[in-house]
Amino acid sequence: MDDDTAAGRGPGELGGDDLILSVIVGSRAYGLHTPASDTDRRGVFVAPTETFWRLDKPPTHRDGPLAEQFSWEVERFCALALEANPTVLETLWSPLAEVVTPTGRRLLDLRGAFLSRRAHATFARYADAQFRRLDPAAPRWKQAMHMIRLLLSGIHLVEHGEPLVDMSAHRRRLLDVREGRLSWEQLSEWRAALMSTFERAAPHSVLPAAADRAAVEEFLVEVRRAGL
Repeated sequence: MDDDTAAGRGPGELGGDDLILSVIVGSRAYGLHTPASDTDRRGVFVAPTETFWRLDKPPTHRDGPLAEQFSWEVERFCALALEANPTVLETLWSPLAEVVTPTGRRLLDLRGAFLSRRAHATFARYADAQFRRLDPAAPRWKQAMHMIRLLLSGIHLVEHGEPLVDMSAHRRRLLDVREGRLSWEQLSEWRAALMSTFERAAPHSVLPAAADRAAVEEFLVEVRRAGL
């Protein structure tokens, strides 16, 4: 990707010249941060095309080098996005981008192609799994907050065609959950109300029935050709 230049901080500053996209996620992107909050980063890198010709394939993901930083190889990232993985979609819609190369910009411009109505089932399944892991006798309130946040994001995705990342409008009540200021009964009632809204919204979703896999594959082929 010889002609790629980053906007904002350079790829090398964030852990490799193969980065095409790096964004801030977590509490800072959600508008839920406090002075003690970490800075969580997610990114996308491109492995050299020739490395796929070997028996030992390049990694599909990597940690670091910065604390709380995680990146996916572009092909793995696209596969997860087509599955409506909430964390991956959140990366595409984060309002806090630190590196966006020309290839990264093409990926962001393509983000609508990853969406489909399967997102409803995926977001609901992830939120339900988080809820089932909670112990009513001693809830992990931070996990409970993220369960509610995931439902709010999924409802917005189904109704408006993009996940809701910035939770500033819900900040006060979400922080009340994280700090344990809501009872288990209040949390359960809020969850039940959101699940009901989510289910009612699903049949009227603005999302397409299927993702545009052809457009995604075309992008990947272009990336691999450029990497030769």
